[in-house]
Amino acid sequence: MAKDTLYVLDTDWADPALGGVRRFYCKDCVTVEGLLALFPERAAGIEVVRVPWPRPRAAVFDRLGEAHQDLPALAFAEGGFAGDVESVLAALHTRHGFPERHP
Repeated sequence: MAKDTLYVLDTDWADPALGGVRRFYCKDCVTVEGLLALFPERAAGIEVVRVPWPRPRAAVFDRLGEAHQDLPALAFAEGGFAGDVESVLAALHTRHGFPERHP
Protein backbone atom coordinates (compact mmCIF):
# COMPACT_ATOMS: atom_id res chain seq x y z
CA MET A 1 0.00 0.00 0.00
CA ALA A 2 1.34 3.44 -0.92
CA LYS A 3 2.12 5.84 1.91
CA ASP A 4 1.83 9.58 2.19
CA THR A 5 5.26 11.20 1.81
CA LEU A 6 6.43 13.99 4.07
CA TYR A 7 9.15 16.26 2.68
CA VAL A 8 11.22 18.18 5.21
CA LEU A 9 14.51 20.04 5.01
CA ASP A 10 17.72 18.56 6.30
CA THR A 11 18.88 20.28 9.45
CA ASP A 12 22.04 22.31 9.94
CA TRP A 13 22.64 24.11 6.66
CA ALA A 14 24.25 27.40 5.69
CA ASP A 15 22.57 30.11 3.63
CA PRO A 16 24.96 31.74 1.15
CA ALA A 17 22.68 34.81 1.05
CA LEU A 18 23.46 35.31 4.75
CA GLY A 19 27.22 34.89 4.48
CA GLY A 20 27.33 31.08 4.21
CA VAL A 21 28.81 30.68 7.70
CA ARG A 22 25.91 30.73 10.15
CA ARG A 23 24.04 27.42 10.51
CA PHE A 24 20.24 27.17 10.27
CA TYR A 25 17.24 24.84 10.52
CA CYS A 26 13.66 25.27 9.34
CA LYS A 27 11.39 25.87 12.35
CA ASP A 28 8.32 24.50 10.55
CA CYS A 29 10.15 21.31 9.51
CA VAL A 30 11.48 20.85 13.04
CA THR A 31 7.94 21.27 14.42
CA VAL A 32 6.64 18.51 12.15
CA GLU A 33 9.64 16.27 12.88
CA GLY A 34 9.05 16.73 16.60
CA LEU A 35 5.44 15.61 16.21
CA LEU A 36 6.58 12.50 14.35
CA ALA A 37 9.12 11.75 17.08
CA LEU A 38 6.47 12.01 19.81
CA PHE A 39 4.12 9.58 18.05
CA PRO A 40 6.33 7.00 16.30
CA GLU A 41 3.49 4.49 15.90
CA ARG A 42 1.54 7.03 13.83
CA ALA A 43 4.64 8.22 11.98
CA ALA A 44 5.32 4.65 10.83
CA GLY A 45 2.58 5.08 8.21
CA ILE A 46 4.39 8.00 6.57
CA GLU A 47 7.46 8.00 4.35
CA VAL A 48 9.78 10.83 5.40
CA VAL A 49 12.16 12.34 2.85
CA ARG A 50 14.76 14.82 4.07
CA VAL A 51 16.03 17.05 1.30
CA PRO A 52 18.93 19.50 1.11
CA TRP A 53 18.14 23.17 1.59
CA PRO A 54 19.28 24.65 -1.75
CA ARG A 55 16.87 24.77 -4.65
CA PRO A 56 16.01 23.13 -6.90
CA ARG A 57 14.94 20.36 -4.56
CA ALA A 58 14.83 17.48 -7.02
CA ALA A 59 12.73 15.05 -4.95
CA VAL A 60 10.12 17.71 -4.24
CA PHE A 61 10.25 19.14 -7.76
CA ASP A 62 9.66 15.67 -9.25
CA ARG A 63 6.66 14.93 -7.02
CA LEU A 64 4.98 18.33 -6.50
CA GLY A 65 6.29 20.49 -9.34
CA GLU A 66 8.65 23.41 -9.59
CA ALA A 67 6.29 25.92 -7.99
CA HIS A 68 5.79 23.85 -4.82
CA GLN A 69 9.25 23.49 -3.26
CA ASP A 70 8.44 25.19 0.06
CA LEU A 71 8.71 22.78 2.97
CA PRO A 72 7.37 21.03 4.91
CA ALA A 73 5.00 19.41 2.43
CA LEU A 74 2.93 16.24 2.70
CA ALA A 75 2.23 14.46 -0.60
CA PHE A 76 -0.84 12.24 -0.42
CA ALA A 77 -0.52 8.69 -1.70
CA GLU A 78 -3.57 9.10 -3.95
CA GLY A 79 -2.47 12.50 -5.28
CA GLY A 80 -2.60 16.07 -4.04
CA PHE A 81 -0.63 17.54 -1.18
CA ALA A 82 -0.53 19.88 1.81
CA GLY A 83 2.03 22.57 1.13
CA ASP A 84 2.39 24.69 4.27
CA VAL A 85 2.92 23.85 7.91
CA GLU A 86 -0.68 24.51 8.97
CA SER A 87 -2.16 22.26 6.28
CA VAL A 88 0.51 19.60 6.93
CA LEU A 89 -0.36 19.54 10.65
CA ALA A 90 -4.07 19.37 9.83
CA ALA A 91 -3.50 16.52 7.35
CA LEU A 92 -1.39 14.61 9.88
CA HIS A 93 -4.35 14.86 12.24
CA THR A 94 -7.10 13.91 9.81
CA ARG A 95 -5.17 11.34 7.75
CA HIS A 96 -2.91 9.75 10.38
CA GLY A 97 -4.55 10.30 13.78
CA PHE A 98 -2.04 12.74 15.27
CA PRO A 99 -3.52 15.03 17.92
CA GLU A 100 -4.59 18.49 16.83
CA ARG A 101 -2.45 21.50 17.57
CA HIS A 102 -4.01 23.60 20.31
CA PRO A 103 -5.26 26.93 18.97
